[in-house]
Amino acid sequence: MGNAPSTGHQPQIIVRKRSAIRLSLPCTSGASIDSNSDRSLDSLVNEKSRYIERDEPPRENPPPPPSFAVYAPTKDTINNAASDAYQEFLSSFPEYRLTWILDSLRRSDYGRLETTGETYLDYMGGAIYPESLVRVHTEFLTRSVLGNTHSVNNSSKLSLKCADEARATVLSFFRASSDKYTVIFTANATGALKLVGESYPFAGGSSYVLSCDSHNSVNGIREYAAYRGARVCYIPPTSTGGFEPSLAKNLLLRNRPRSKNSAPCLFALTGQSNISNTKNSLSIIEYATSLGYHTLLDAAALAPTSSISLSEFPVDAMAVSFYKLFGFPTGVGALIVKKSFLERLKRPWFAGGNVEIVQVPGTIVTRSHELHEQFEDGTINYLTLPAVTDGLRFLSAYLPFLPLRLSCLMHYLVSSLSKLRHDTGTPVVRILSATPSKRLKSVGEQSDTGSLISMIFLDPSGETISNSFIEYSASKLNISLRTGCMCNPGGAATLLGIEEDMEKHLHEGVSLNDFERAVGRELGVVRISLGLASNFQDAWTVARFAELIAVEKTRNILWEHYMNDSGVQIGQAI
Repeated sequence: MGNAPSTGHQPQIIVRKRSAIRLSLPCTSGASIDSNSDRSLDSLVNEKSRYIERDEPPRENPPPPPSFAVYAPTKDTINNAASDAYQEFLSSFPEYRLTWILDSLRRSDYGRLETTGETYLDYMGGAIYPESLVRVHTEFLTRSVLGNTHSVNNSSKLSLKCADEARATVLSFFRASSDKYTVIFTANATGALKLVGESYPFAGGSSYVLSCDSHNSVNGIREYAAYRGARVCYIPPTSTGGFEPSLAKNLLLRNRPRSKNSAPCLFALTGQSNISNTKNSLSIIEYATSLGYHTLLDAAALAPTSSISLSEFPVDAMAVSFYKLFGFPTGVGALIVKKSFLERLKRPWFAGGNVEIVQVPGTIVTRSHELHEQFEDGTINYLTLPAVTDGLRFLSAYLPFLPLRLSCLMHYLVSSLSKLRHDTGTPVVRILSATPSKRLKSVGEQSDTGSLISMIFLDPSGETISNSFIEYSASKLNISLRTGCMCNPGGAATLLGIEEDMEKHLHEGVSLNDFERAVGRELGVVRISLGLASNFQDAWTVARFAELIAVEKTRNILWEHYMNDSGVQIGQAI
């Protein structure tokens, strides 16, 4: 239950002649797929008045346009069904208008979503880069000469200046004092977490405390802890992921350092789950610190849509990936870390860039006088660091509006999906992740959950529909979503109710396919996640897609094409 997508688990692969389908969802220009099949979905889709093609002739008395053109959910004219739905949405969520600046951004920097017809719903996997950020960075590179930061020539000095500016911008963005904190650039958040794990002075008597609902990059630190004789203590999850603060505090209390001279203990907090959508209160950092723990915050999922202040919650170290914040560049993350905490860490090796002098042969090593350089192996990704500076400045302008917008879209989606029923009266989807209990009404408020939905689709009898079929069908409509366990086995097991199966069937060397055979079904969830460029059109498309799955004729024809498509490994039948 790692990062593998849903694959199905029948042993054979059925390969037949490819037959494409043509299915058009409203408001998804470019989502039609030409067909050489005798059974086109167009006629079935058009049987439902709610499925109206974009090229539908205008009504004799078309509805009035939105009051402000900037609110329109598409770049050009929109079809009547989408327009009606949008007006109804604005009536229910008038506060959405306060986020008009993000509609403007969608037009200026994400117009390719409209021209390609792609509905992007995997912001938890990675944000979409804004065109202006790439353009500004490209212009900078074309007029600048940058060199390796380990030299002293002019090109090296410029690279070093850009790196220092990026560090300062990161600290400013997360409200971290430069007197207390520094920034170590890594390949991603995983690399930042690994730095802490491999360097932390675990020993016999140490404790490593973490939540069951954690990413594998956080789980993986247990290998370093166990190797050095430390206890690994998991905080049990709630039924929707995350943890109860009282249980977490009790476990932290029981496994705390017994004195100042005791073996050190580390508490890793997942700020927001990438599968259960829960947010854990950062206030527990203060409690853990008061007990003598060092604290590590995995903010990879939290930072893209939430404001984080390290002056308010002074965690010892925090990991982020910049591509999850603003899409570009990939391959750069950071560990924002207290200098006092860095002094406690000991690298198990050294490399170019970490050291000033090395005795060869011999054992003497003098580390770099700059703390952050001791943890940046080799040459940093100096060509992309100016884009980190520009990206954080870019995000600073829009982040205050994002929680309110996503709150509106999440409440709309949860309501729309929860109401869908088959003809038998059974639900079309079952939402497994935590849903927001608080509806935001003004800019600047923060949501009590994230902006993703993990769910499974059900057939009319209430049985789970194969996730691989859902992903296949979505991809044919140019809908980018994700299925699987999201590299979060604890969170996935909780949502799917398979904790006992994990204990019973997992052993050394077991594969995901082995485990799925033992459980008797394909495992994982269908995850949609919203982000910086999301708008009503995206949420509406999700609801319309779910309606297609609810319609027996369209569902069966989608299934037929799924079965016939070459290269598809067949999962369970509907």
